[in-house]
Amino acid sequence: MSLYWRIFLLNAAVLVVAVLLLLGPVTVSTPVLFGEAVVLLAGLAAMLIANAVLLRIGLAPLGRLTRAMTAVDLLRPGGRARVEGPGEMAELTITFNAMLGRLEAERATSSALALSAQEAERRRIAQELHDEVGQTLTAVLLQLKHAAGQAPAALREDLHQVQETTRTSLDEIRRIARRLRPGVLEELGLHSALRALTAEFTTGSLAVRHFIAPGLPVLDEAAELVLYRVAQEALTNAARHAGGTDVEVHLSIRSAGVVRLLVRDNGRGIGQAAEGAGIQGMRERALLVGADLAIGPGPHGGTDVRLDVPAGGTVGGLRKGH
Repeated sequence: MSLYWRIFLLNAAVLVVAVLLLLGPVTVSTPVLFGEAVVLLAGLAAMLIANAVLLRIGLAPLGRLTRAMTAVDLLRPGGRARVEGPGEMAELTITFNAMLGRLEAERATSSALALSAQEAERRRIAQELHDEVGQTLTAVLLQLKHAAGQAPAALREDLHQVQETTRTSLDEIRRIARRLRPGVLEELGLHSALRALTAEFTTGSLAVRHFIAPGLPVLDEAAELVLYRVAQEALTNAARHAGGTDVEVHLSIRSAGVVRLLVRDNGRGIGQAAEGAGIQGMRERALLVGADLAIGPGPHGGTDVRLDVPAGGTVGGLRKGH
């Protein structure tokens, strides 16, 4: 039972008991006159109505605060409950807003640490794949080539097939290492990294095109890494789940120095599906650079992933390559 009904029923019980007493042992008339009964019952009805209305007005701010608490999402910061109502109610709302601000700050700090550790681990794994597994497979290829040159003709074709399988595996490992550690981003910058990323996702059944506007402002390393990772995740989702044939990657400058990344596909759209770990990861990254992430249907179907990054914005602690 809600607080409103508990208070209302308690007040109503008190009023009903008082009226029954007036109609019974403490009445001034014996027997009770019809006029007195009508007046008392009418007065009871009026008091119950007034009690209900006053309680509804007095507890309305609490109801709105409850709905605000229910709608809170730390991945979409900035939402605050409106301060209203009497002194105690306003103080409760102010305290809740202050607590929400602390939670958002703590969430941003912990997310920055976690994502920094994740980037460092990706860098380490990519380095090991390149230096250890890659070099080992390269050595295997050389040995297979030497063995194929000396093997009988009956085995030579089989050895050539093993060579091709090993070479394909080596290319796949290098591709995974590039995804884990975007070396082109560190060496050549965001523009070249996005071009390489679109080329990597372009296949026979999926065409990925990039549109990069000239004159974009200079971004710090953390903002570039967030833009790259969001584009990478959006393209991965489009390739795996959208079922479309065309994806566009736009990088442009908006008003007030905001850099916009837009990844648009012509797939089936997200519909009512719940956000998975990939989208939540994009939201976590957007928070670190004060960016605004929006995911929704495109103008002609499919899905739009839009990320607005303020140029020169404060970075929440994510560092590239560390």
